[in-house]
Amino acid sequence: MSIMKKKILICDDDQLILSTLERGLKDFNVIKAFSGSEFFEKYNSEIFDAFIIDVFLPDMNGLEILKRIKEENLEIPVIIITGYGDIEMAVNAMKMGAFYFIKKPFEIDEVIGILQRAIEAYESSKKIKYLKKSIDESFSFSGIIGKNKMMRELFQIVEIIAKTDVSVLIEGESGTGKELFAKAIHYNSQRKDENFVPINCSALPETLLESELFGYKRGAFTGAITSKRGLFEAANGGTLFLDEIGETSLSFQSKLLRVLEEGYFYPLGSTEQVRVDVRIISATNKNLEEQIKMKKFREDLYYRLNVVKVRIPALRERKDDIPLLVEHFLKKYSEKHRKNIKGISEEAMKILIEYNWPGNVRELENTIERAVILTNSNIIDKDIFIEKTLQKEKSEHLVSSYKEAKDYFEREYFSRILQISDGNITKASDIAGMTRQNLYLKLRRLGIDVNNIK
Repeated sequence: MSIMKKKILICDDDQLILSTLERGLKDFNVIKAFSGSEFFEKYNSEIFDAFIIDVFLPDMNGLEILKRIKEENLEIPVIIITGYGDIEMAVNAMKMGAFYFIKKPFEIDEVIGILQRAIEAYESSKKIKYLKKSIDESFSFSGIIGKNKMMRELFQIVEIIAKTDVSVLIEGESGTGKELFAKAIHYNSQRKDENFVPINCSALPETLLESELFGYKRGAFTGAITSKRGLFEAANGGTLFLDEIGETSLSFQSKLLRVLEEGYFYPLGSTEQVRVDVRIISATNKNLEEQIKMKKFREDLYYRLNVVKVRIPALRERKDDIPLLVEHFLKKYSEKHRKNIKGISEEAMKILIEYNWPGNVRELENTIERAVILTNSNIIDKDIFIEKTLQKEKSEHLVSSYKEAKDYFEREYFSRILQISDGNITKASDIAGMTRQNLYLKLRRLGIDVNNIK
């Protein structure tokens, strides 16, 4: 596979220098210009990776070209060619943003080395910008999918509080995207250049949670063979996200409250204070006010964490966002699994919109990824989502009338018994503890055909 050569535009009115550079830079795609006007003609028509420009040109000074390039594109490297008497001018060129200067006469290896370093620096800069742009887009408010009225109002609230430094409590069911909102707040705040440090408080026992947050010194407990910096310290200057804060013990809540009030803590096994400046964003899928009433959550900590409360709606409350989310996840997982999925049928979309989504956006995302993997067509049809249809039917029976719920249970029960007994009525009636005649009557009323079981 051929590698595309880097394109270099060289501007010099000396034909000998141009020919020397063209021959020597054989690993580059060299484009030549003999004047400033010719330079800009080619500059405006093509994309280049670097420029080499002589100071003295017949129609303008090379520094004028440098100035215009830097005004329009700060990143593309410019290398200036100077004579022995032009050193002061070369220094001025560096101040104006030139990557380097080359003195005449020069060795071609010197030019190659400078050019390679310039392009490597340019490529690195582009990668860093791309990564930063990706992060900004991923965690900007536009990166959270939703046009529902509740979501638009939520974006406005979050955008306002992101610019402040207040503690934020995010409430929402599991799978609604609480951490995504926490990241959006962080990456749109003045702390965005510092660390965003998340921890799931429900995933760790109390002692381990403390050591993870506050760190410890060597020898603080059995197995502490080295000292470890805690997540509070790692988040210094940035944001600490305490997910599922409602799952913590009262003892841990007391220690956390002390740190938030005093601004410092002691790592386990240490007598030295560690001062921190950390913004706290916490999240819960529980009603903390109810937890306070049940003496399971400290009221004083609640008011510390709940300076501003943000509630993320469940997916069933914003079903008009489901087509948007489906489109987003289809694109994401089609690319990931290298499938050419063009869309989803109307019947399939209807199933997804009517389903209740107890697992919220996370469940929808998993469902779409599974559908992308399993489908053999470029259009996902309703058959892929059959389990969602069955789950919906079951959930509907849970809220239907007593008679409908009873019939649904009996239909499931007797169908299962017939499957176990391979359609043998005698065996089925024994299992059910009823006569064959009564079983026949029951099956007829429920509309169950024994022949479909055998």
